Amino acid sequence: MNELDAIVDSARVAFSQAATPAALENAKARFLGKTGSITELMKGMAALSVDEKKSRGAAINLAKQAIESALNERRQALADAELQQQLQAEALDVTLPGRVRGQGSLHPVSLTMERLEAIFGSMGFEVAQGPEIEADWYNFTALNTPEDHPARSMHDTFYVEGGSTKTPNLLRTHTSPVQVRHALQHVQSYKTLTGSDDLTGMPEIRVIAPGRTYRVDSDATHSPMFHQCEGLWLGENISFKDLKYLFTEFCRTFFESDDLVLRFRPSFFPFTEPSAEIDIQFQQGPLAGRWLEVAGSGQVHPNVVRNMGLDPEQYIGFAFGMGLDRFTMLRYGVNDLRLFFDGDLRFLSQFR
Repeated sequence: MNELDAIVDSARVAFSQAATPAALENAKARFLGKTGSITELMKGMAALSVDEKKSRGAAINLAKQAIESALNERRQALADAELQQQLQAEALDVTLPGRVRGQGSLHPVSLTMERLEAIFGSMGFEVAQGPEIEADWYNFTALNTPEDHPARSMHDTFYVEGGSTKTPNLLRTHTSPVQVRHALQHVQSYKTLTGSDDLTGMPEIRVIAPGRTYRVDSDATHSPMFHQCEGLWLGENISFKDLKYLFTEFCRTFFESDDLVLRFRPSFFPFTEPSAEIDIQFQQGPLAGRWLEVAGSGQVHPNVVRNMGLDPEQYIGFAFGMGLDRFTMLRYGVNDLRLFFDGDLRFLSQFR
């Protein structure tokens, strides 16, 4: 093996042992740098004859090319190794599921409201809506609760700016004002249709009014903002018997149980006379045997019928009111009302 072959082999070994680009450049300098082996051989050609320069120069160039080829191969190998290491460190597992936006759902109270509207809709009831900021007259006076009535103390509420001293505005404490508004509109529409004040033949008023209500109250079973549904059925021959049958069928359908027992317990409400609290008793499950108050009801008071623009000697009927939050708690087995309004997705996602 001649001198040039030995230099080429030595360069290949040095390059293969270089573990980093910096080490490779240092090894290159030993052979191709200013003081490298090949450079020194090129400098020694000055003392040779013309013929010797040709043959010697050609041999040195071949050796230089071989060293440069080995150098480029090692550079590429180090670059490939670095890229492979980076790819492994930043690996993307394409077998993982993609990140998608979670699917929303209706709030449990909204589910209860939809269910209630569907059940009463099948019984021929319309759904009516009214303002949440209500006039004192609709919220209290029209419902036989004048300013000095003691029953107002049970409706601690939020008064708001607007209205007048005589009829201030407030956040409604129940959805009963919608009954009055709907009845007045119903009567006026019939008068406009017939062109007469004679209400003979006017269709019955059969309506429910679900929605948000407000009172100054907050604990595990009460919230300053809560949901109610009021119902009204007025006609010329609507009795308390109709109320008992209607509400019993509603509860059994809502809770999907024919074993429910209902109790109508005498009570007092200024807008109904006689009045009754409605209790239910489950026959199975964790609440079996307990009586639970779920609604208030009664025959519509004659003064309220008058305020609806009707003659109480001709029109009679009943009204009822229930807490949708309470019905939601009973249906889904929730024991703290505040869970519905805390915005905790861990709780709410159970109802998807």
